[in-house]
Amino acid sequence: MKNTGLVHIYTGDGKGKTTAAAGLAVRAAGCGMRVLFAQFMKGRQSGEVVEFNKIPEIEVLRADRDYGFYRSMSEQEKILQKKAHDEITERVFERVCKLRDVELVVLDELASAYEYGQVDTEKIIKLLQNHENAEIVITGRNPSEDLLEFADYITEMKKIRHPFDRGIAARQGIEY
Repeated sequence: MKNTGLVHIYTGDGKGKTTAAAGLAVRAAGCGMRVLFAQFMKGRQSGEVVEFNKIPEIEVLRADRDYGFYRSMSEQEKILQKKAHDEITERVFERVCKLRDVELVVLDELASAYEYGQVDTEKIIKLLQNHENAEIVITGRNPSEDLLEFADYITEMKKIRHPFDRGIAARQGIEY
């Protein structure tokens, strides 16, 4: 029976996917585990990244700029973002499958990057097939069946009510 290197997926239309993954990263770091927190589809500064940089056991990988919402991006921005995501994916793959020097890997918003073709899907599948020593967490809405088939945990955050529905924009420290 497999008891290490499980795959978690946090999905749904509700708030809390990244928050749950960040909490697990902090818990793992607090227990001495080495954590790799890779963010896709995000680039603006966020509270969790600021704090992660203070925790030696957590390493953050993310694009060096914010490309905005996918549907608002130009074709050139999509190309640049995919290139950044492919570089992140390659670094994750190296650490997990070759060096084997991390124990928890969070792939934040990977489900969205995968859905939009903004990441090397073949490399992601290869990662999910070869991560025996590392727990993997994937966040994002609408994970594909390709990703779901690897999941040991699937947790859905369901929106019942959200301030955005009343026109309240995302707030620093709460939503990012």
